[in-house]
Amino acid sequence: MEPLLHRHSVILEMAHKKGQVKVEGLADHFAVTPQTIRKDLNELCARRLLHRVHGGAVIRSGVVNYGYEARREIAEDEKQRIGVAAASLIPDDCSLFINIGTTTESVARALSGRSGLLVISNNLHVANMLYQNPGIEVVMTGGLVRKTDGGLVGQMTTEAFGRFKVDYAVIGASAIDPDGTLLDFDFREVKAAQAIIENSRHRILVADSMKYDRAAPVRICHISQMETFVTNRSPSEDISRICAENGVSIVLPDDS
Repeated sequence: MEPLLHRHSVILEMAHKKGQVKVEGLADHFAVTPQTIRKDLNELCARRLLHRVHGGAVIRSGVVNYGYEARREIAEDEKQRIGVAAASLIPDDCSLFINIGTTTESVARALSGRSGLLVISNNLHVANMLYQNPGIEVVMTGGLVRKTDGGLVGQMTTEAFGRFKVDYAVIGASAIDPDGTLLDFDFREVKAAQAIIENSRHRILVADSMKYDRAAPVRICHISQMETFVTNRSPSEDISRICAENGVSIVLPDDS
């Protein structure tokens, strides 16, 4: 195989394994210039094999989400900052839902030292982060444990959320459509998310800016149903306008 085709093949393999590839990392890996890698990525994107993002590329969206470990690594620093910013909006001595997602897990991590919280979640990773904290009570919803990421889904999960009415909800999404629709991949997870939205007083959407460039097939709700949107980069003019018209506050981390 000629060097160019081999490099493209390896880049695609790395992207599918990790969910994303970075220009600088690829340049070091192949011992070529960043300009060469940018040309490679542009060619792969032109063939609709990858999707270009700032500093690199990600695998294209489809009807199946990235693997859990890949999702954890994608935009990891941005998710951490989003998590800290979102956690700062949640006071002590309140109740909240935290749903499935690596960004919602960042919020849970930032809440780990807090007190007087009642957290209801369908995310095993969230429970593992918080249950040993003496100031936080954790309730798991029950349901089918999804082997891909430890999320609890199904009718039991959805019904469990309906037994509560909480102060705050921390909600993630796999994609944000240009018209403001929030989207995900698993209809069972979406059912649970809709129950979370219905049974909370203040809804906080947490999503990094890569979600602006993705697509997913299942509708959760519309961004206008949120009270707050925490992200690392300002959304498009259209989504910003929708948020302004519907009283949705856009919160950016201090260093964004």
